[in-house]
Amino acid sequence: MRLSERFLALYGLAQFDGRYDTWLACIFREDRIRISHLIETALSEGAGEFHCEFRISRGTDQGVVWIEARNLIFYDANGRALRVVGVNVDVTEQKRAIVQLRAFTETLEERVRERTRELEIEFAARHKAEESLRQTQKMETVGQLTGGIAHDFNNLLTVVLGGLEVIGRQLSHLPESPPVARIRKAREMSVQGARRAAALVHRLMAFSRQQPLTPTVVDADKLVGNICELLRRTLGETIALQTVSAAGLWSCDVDANQLENAIVNLAVNARDAMPQGGKLIIEMANCHLDKDYVSKLTDPVLPGQYVMVAVTDTGTGMSRATAERAFEPFFTTKDVGKGTGLGLSQVYGFVRQSSGHIRIYSEIGEGTTIRIYLPRYLGDARPVAPPAALPAEAPRAVGDECVLVVEDDVGLRGHATETLRELGYRVLEASNGSEALQIVSGDAAIDLLFTDVVMPGGVNGRQLADEAARKRPDLKVLFTTGYARNAIVEHGRLDAGISLITKPYSFHELAAKVRERLDL
Repeated sequence: MRLSERFLALYGLAQFDGRYDTWLACIFREDRIRISHLIETALSEGAGEFHCEFRISRGTDQGVVWIEARNLIFYDANGRALRVVGVNVDVTEQKRAIVQLRAFTETLEERVRERTRELEIEFAARHKAEESLRQTQKMETVGQLTGGIAHDFNNLLTVVLGGLEVIGRQLSHLPESPPVARIRKAREMSVQGARRAAALVHRLMAFSRQQPLTPTVVDADKLVGNICELLRRTLGETIALQTVSAAGLWSCDVDANQLENAIVNLAVNARDAMPQGGKLIIEMANCHLDKDYVSKLTDPVLPGQYVMVAVTDTGTGMSRATAERAFEPFFTTKDVGKGTGLGLSQVYGFVRQSSGHIRIYSEIGEGTTIRIYLPRYLGDARPVAPPAALPAEAPRAVGDECVLVVEDDVGLRGHATETLRELGYRVLEASNGSEALQIVSGDAAIDLLFTDVVMPGGVNGRQLADEAARKRPDLKVLFTTGYARNAIVEHGRLDAGISLITKPYSFHELAAKVRERLDL
């Protein structure tokens, strides 16, 4: 074997004994077997040339060098290999450049993948935000619409029910006769219709989160236990009712009456989904909604501790498309005349106004579970006063008491003033806040300011009450409203110290509320 000086320098061989094994020993150990096999195969097959790449270990600098070898093989007449002539080239730099290029390419691909993931996350977040905004805007739009309807309808219903009450009181002074009996029956039918209309308006206000709430510390287990008999009568004999409660159930700070209404609404919906009978389970438990869970919700919900009330039925269930629209007002799958489509929307509005969360789980043929999550009450327990019953007789004025009635609706103002005069009060009246302030600034003796909350003219009921209190610190105030907005309500709850009677109110309710406020 004859090797050039450049070849020896390339391999780091100061001296070479000319043996094949000595050259082969220079090849990196992990490549040695492969190259030896390649040469033997080429010779045995009579190949005219062979090309290969391998690494060598130089003894001089202990470095690893990549070699590209190109060789020609010459044979004698009998096909025996006589000699191999070849060239070896150091391609280490080229290899290093290829490795660097590959590493750069892989890094670039990884960066592209990472950026793609970031964009996908950003897109999902943007989609979620847009969906949340669309849902919020839709609910807000419907809420504003229903709030306006509630305001106008409650004014009308107050006048209608008030007029029917006047008719009822006058009928008691008339002798019985067939015409009087027909009038009494027609009046009772009208009262029932007006009350049903008032209940529908109440549901609209609950959905739009404009129903003032009176939260108390509620034991959900005890509350459900108290309404079980009512639920059994409502559900009927074909549906078995079961309640399940966790030990150590937390208290929640909610409006107890609204929570009862919500559970009854869910139970009635469940009953209608089980026409052939079935089982209804009301379950209560302590739960924790973590950041990961609430981050995926459309409605904004704070992470933390909640009391869960779940209503599960074994009924027909609902499709995903139906479940997504279930909380929309007036949406119903029932036949015409069988439902208003306001039951679940009322529950949704109450839960959201109470800073809670509601979720539907349902499959066709597998039944439905609706879970309500209400924030845990973390304060000290406080006593809850039972609601005062209305007196048998409407309480009347004491002495020469005067009430200033402020109402922009002419019919409603007339009804309120006539009712108060019938109760023995002196009455002053104003059609707006500015007119009322002029009366308050005068010399007339006024014991109570009875004012609507929502009024035109730039001065609402709350602003009027604040200015009146500044002028007359001892003046007592009673608000009335059919649509509270935010004038006297903060986060769905009445502001501290506020006395309110909601429209439509009855003769006895107004009499009792005015007397209660004056006697404080």
